Amino acid sequence: MVSLPTPHDIRAMRKKAGLTQAQLAKKAGVSQALIARIEAGSIDPRISTLRKILAALNAGEGNKAKIKDVMHTPIITIGIDETIEKAVELMWKNGISQLPVVENEKVVGSIREETILKEVAKGSIKDLFKQKVESFVEDGFPIVSINTDIDEVVRLLSTKSPAVLVSDHGTMVGIVTKIDLIAKHSL
Repeated sequence: MVSLPTPHDIRAMRKKAGLTQAQLAKKAGVSQALIARIEAGSIDPRISTLRKILAALNAGEGNKAKIKDVMHTPIITIGIDETIEKAVELMWKNGISQLPVVENEKVVGSIREETILKEVAKGSIKDLFKQKVESFVEDGFPIVSINTDIDEVVRLLSTKSPAVLVSDHGTMVGIVTKIDLIAKHSL
């Protein structure tokens, strides 16, 4: 015997999918009032209606990546008082092209390989490598909540920054770069 979802189950599934009653109704091709009445348990829907609602709920399930699914941890950072040589070493060793810069365990900016490369083109690498990161600090990366929609992160990365930091209640827990999103969409 097949077990049908209860009104409570349907409401829980809708919430888990991150949909409002109106959004679910639109996806299922029914009215929002019908969704509300089904969730309240005041009516029993026809099987055909229930199938439409379940299909709409299942269509979005698993398709929407969460920021936590694509972020990298731990975040590799460089101290503001470290040398450019150390920054280059971290980038090379970890296969990355930018680093958040920290001071007293707080993110104060970033340093990027393209900035270092421009300086290499200007003069002596030895002198450059001895300089402190603080001389080359750029704007920091945007910080988003771990619950931020992936579409917002795509927008930030395509217009503003090569990376986005991910925060969970004020604690930096991950970093997402452009290539992370590209790779996630190609898999």
